[in-house]
Amino acid sequence: MDFQNRAGSKPGSGGVAGGSESNIDRRERLRKLALETIDLAKDPYFMKNHLGSYECKLCLTLHNNEGSYLAHTQGKKHQTNLARRAAKDAHDTQNVATKDGAAQMGAAGMGGVGPRIVPKKVAVKIGRPGYKVTKIRDPMTRQLGLLFQIQYPETDDGIRPRHRFMSAYEQRQEEPNKAFQYLLFAAEPYETIAFKVQSKEIDKTEGRFWTFWDPDARQFHLQFFFKTERPGQYGGGAPGAGVMDRGRAAMMGMSGPPPGLNPLNPFGGAPPLQPPTFVNQ
Repeated sequence: MDFQNRAGSKPGSGGVAGGSESNIDRRERLRKLALETIDLAKDPYFMKNHLGSYECKLCLTLHNNEGSYLAHTQGKKHQTNLARRAAKDAHDTQNVATKDGAAQMGAAGMGGVGPRIVPKKVAVKIGRPGYKVTKIRDPMTRQLGLLFQIQYPETDDGIRPRHRFMSAYEQRQEEPNKAFQYLLFAAEPYETIAFKVQSKEIDKTEGRFWTFWDPDARQFHLQFFFKTERPGQYGGGAPGAGVMDRGRAAMMGMSGPPPGLNPLNPFGGAPPLQPPTFVNQ
């Protein structure tokens, strides 16, 4: 049999290659060509995983070797995803340019005063501040209260600590209990701290609720009293008319109660009662 003159054959060959053999040969030629012309270190979608295989981050495909990945980059799927990604990037860039132009036009139409995007400030927290809590009691009205002293030694100049009362149903740290409320203190760069106090109405009349920020000592003071059910029943005075507590008086440069007078007993300094006199009838 004459194999030399057979159609599509040459001496020493095994005949005409089929479709699968042609595909294998084509992929091999493409792989060799890509290895010579493409630098994988500059490919943003090429990644080697911890198993030693190669992945395409754009198409989410897995490949055993670099040649397989390079052959994939020349395929239809990878080229289609590249076109989609380029179209999306162009669309996003155009939207950003349109928004910037509209903001500039609005600012020009308003005389240079327009909407300005202020970047959100992210402060690095350095920990919790030091604090001291003192129980106090008004000697006249017998109202119970609390004095908070919070230390912020690392705060910047111009920053004043803030505070607010929070209901038990606003917090997400523990089960809500209507018998308690929370007092929060915040100042950058310290973490926000909260104190759990009784859920009673706060007396905010004149002289009963006050705050003081000492910029030299970097200490924030807050004092408040709880309202009583029947104010003024002790000591015969109205709320707010009692003696100033010693802590606040010392801070304001005032002297405390006179010597010999117990601040917790306003009747301790009164003269003793005279014994009764009996008259024989």
